[in-house]
Amino acid sequence: MNMRQYIDKHPVFELVAKSAQELGIEAFVVGGYVRDLLLKRHKQKQDLDFVCVGSGIELAQKVAELSQKNPQVHSFQRFGTAMLRLMDLDLEFVGARKESYSQDSRKPVVEDGSLQDDQNRRDFTINSLAISLNSPDYGQLIDPFEGTKDLSRKLIRTPRQPVQTFSDDPLRMMRAVRFASELNFDIEPRTFESIIQNKERIKIVSQERITDELNKIILSPTPSYGFKLLFHAGLLPIIFPEFCELLGAEVQDGKSHKDNFYHTLQVLDNLSKYSNDLWLRWAAILHDIAKPQTKRFDKKVGWTFHGHEEKGAKMVPVLFRKMRLPLNEKMRFVQKLVRLHLRPIALVKETITDSAIRRLIVEAGEDVDALMMLCRADITSKDHNRVARYLKNFDLVERRISDVGEKDRLRNFKPVIDGEHIMQIFNLRPSAMVGDIKLIVREAILEGIIPNEWEKALAYTLKIGKERGLAVALIPKP
Repeated sequence: MNMRQYIDKHPVFELVAKSAQELGIEAFVVGGYVRDLLLKRHKQKQDLDFVCVGSGIELAQKVAELSQKNPQVHSFQRFGTAMLRLMDLDLEFVGARKESYSQDSRKPVVEDGSLQDDQNRRDFTINSLAISLNSPDYGQLIDPFEGTKDLSRKLIRTPRQPVQTFSDDPLRMMRAVRFASELNFDIEPRTFESIIQNKERIKIVSQERITDELNKIILSPTPSYGFKLLFHAGLLPIIFPEFCELLGAEVQDGKSHKDNFYHTLQVLDNLSKYSNDLWLRWAAILHDIAKPQTKRFDKKVGWTFHGHEEKGAKMVPVLFRKMRLPLNEKMRFVQKLVRLHLRPIALVKETITDSAIRRLIVEAGEDVDALMMLCRADITSKDHNRVARYLKNFDLVERRISDVGEKDRLRNFKPVIDGEHIMQIFNLRPSAMVGDIKLIVREAILEGIIPNEWEKALAYTLKIGKERGLAVALIPKP
């Protein structure tokens, strides 16, 4: 098969071909670009990988020189690779190589090799495809492992014996699941059986690399598929045991609860139809994470999970630290949504007060819309009428949120009277008394007893202080 009609559409291929010719070496475009080209899968961020039978660093430098754009070449002598950005593309160059591995490491011993050696070391047949950039067969597809057939069969398969592939580099087990989840492919039975056999070797892979692949699975179109593959392969209990604890529905006195493992995956899929936000998807994954620890059986009401939202919120930073996820505003966003995910359900009554709506807006802040999206996704009943009823109720809540005139101001709500003001007014040191007065003023504003305006809030604060026998020391300026 000749792919010239496709690669002629972009001048970067001709530039690389000319650079390789001047150096007297062979060059090929390989990997994901070729796969996606055959799948007609267009990605916003396009990376191109080039293999040459020679020095990848020298080829990158020659491409930069002939481009006349003076792009900066980032070279990595130890690995024989180089990267540069050109024509809005990220280009990576490497010399063809063959690899061998030791039993206790995923870091290979690398030697120079041929294109065939380089294709042999690739993880899957669909990633072992190459297109020649050399004059005798320019544009020719090189497919030694029938990767094109696997693309048409929607199959993930290793080019060599799968046991050897996964033993050499155990991260490839995660990658197999990731590609299956991203592309909606099956994993070939022998390949999947080999993942099961080698699952324990995932323990030698760094947490950062595992989490990177897991995040890509989470961002796939139907992430539950990837999670189910991880679970049935035995990888999920190793890399994310807390999630596996959600599995199962216990029955007592004829009363059962839903299987929170599959419920959570349904919530994740529901949310994924409307948002590609990785952290919102993590909120879906963790929203019920504390249910196993809070599960109780009551003879009158059945199974309960009281306080799972608060305990779950406390688990978020622990899990983020363990998974090497960022401990910044992303973590705090997930923590907030886990803590608040039950709140909108309590606001579905027509008689709900404006103050309750205000509290939700204040506590959710800028993330109130994300919270509502998570809550909608959390409705997973098989009773379609019940689902419709809940969604209609959420429509009501969202209208009420919009109807509260102070919505935009409440998103960044701060009482005009804070603790510093209270200490100045009554000449107090930091104490429980200051916190109590601050809370009373805050609640009065949220309940609509007083507006969030300086004069009214100051008068209310003085009244509270007088009731507690406090003398006024200083009236600060707003």
